[in-house]
Amino acid sequence: MEQLLKITTIPLEYQMKIQNSRLEYQSSKAELEMTRTPGGLTIDSQPAKLNLDTYQARNSVVPTLKTSLAQAAEKGIQAAYEATAQSAQEGQLLLKAGKGEDVLSQIFKQRAQMPTGDFQLGFIPSAPVDISYQPPDLTMHYEMDKLSFDLKVAQGNFEFIPGDIEISITQRPDVLIEYVGKPFYVPPSASPDYKPLDVRA
Repeated sequence: MEQLLKITTIPLEYQMKIQNSRLEYQSSKAELEMTRTPGGLTIDSQPAKLNLDTYQARNSVVPTLKTSLAQAAEKGIQAAYEATAQSAQEGQLLLKAGKGEDVLSQIFKQRAQMPTGDFQLGFIPSAPVDISYQPPDLTMHYEMDKLSFDLKVAQGNFEFIPGDIEISITQRPDVLIEYVGKPFYVPPSASPDYKPLDVRA
């Protein structure tokens, strides 16, 4: 009897990558940062100053409104005092009018009398000029450049890298069944290879 089926088995195929564990040493690192701060020269100069205050001198020549009002008020008060004293003196003379004295002629004589006394000779302006002097000043400030260093050192250390296994399947397992026999014809006489039986034999 001839073989009718052909069975083919396809095995599993895979690839395996193995990475061994290792110990790595990282060396120490050093970083240097440098910053520069520029300096400079600063000069502060103040010139001499001469201050002239002529307020009082000008006020003695041409008084201001405030000074004029103050002087007028002072003269008014002085005139009031003098008028009061004169009225009191004339009142005393009038009290003696009954004794046969010529009081009116005395009063008129006093009023018409020329002023007497010491007269002062003055110069204008009567107030001096206020003078103030400020000497010159020179200040110099020099600052050199500055350099700043920042050193950072990282110590070396060991690093353990564990092993690794990588499996990749390249071909999956399979079973192939193939029919290798001849076809069956019903009726058998339909087969092209049919040979009739010899009944005579």
